[in-house]
Amino acid sequence: MIDSLYRWYPVYTNSRAEKKAYQELQKKGIEAYLPLRKEVKQWSDRKKIVEEPLFKSYLFVKISNKEHAEVLMTAGINRFLYFSGKIAVMPDKQMEDLKLLMSSGEDLELISHDIKPGEKVIVNAGPFKGMIAELVSIQNKKSLVLKLENLGYAIEIKTSMAYIEPLK
Repeated sequence: MIDSLYRWYPVYTNSRAEKKAYQELQKKGIEAYLPLRKEVKQWSDRKKIVEEPLFKSYLFVKISNKEHAEVLMTAGINRFLYFSGKIAVMPDKQMEDLKLLMSSGEDLELISHDIKPGEKVIVNAGPFKGMIAELVSIQNKKSLVLKLENLGYAIEIKTSMAYIEPLK
């Protein structure tokens, strides 16, 4: 029996092919999400603001099991991510939280080094209200590092310590 339930999956793209792979998926009618952040690039003669992928070589697709092969046959897509021997699935809530983070207009800083697990927290006010995450570290009273599971990445967000509390 083929599972027709649509889920979010992280996929690994070829190096610097995230935008092209995203466009190819769109052409095929496959729902995809590529979080982008604005970055200032400096050349010898000018500066330019460009949109760079938040997660290098990653994007997300919302598909059913029967579309796995179609995704893998897309130009720029390398493979699905695996977690404990199975294709990794992103919970809908986590994808909503990521989209909320990206739409907040806040400056996000990606931290990709090894991060030790910490306390689960819930954000109870501000633009990230309702988000559940793992508190990785506190940069200062207005900057926290929150971990997104299944990707091994964390995102630094600017929010007040007063806006979070331990998850009970």
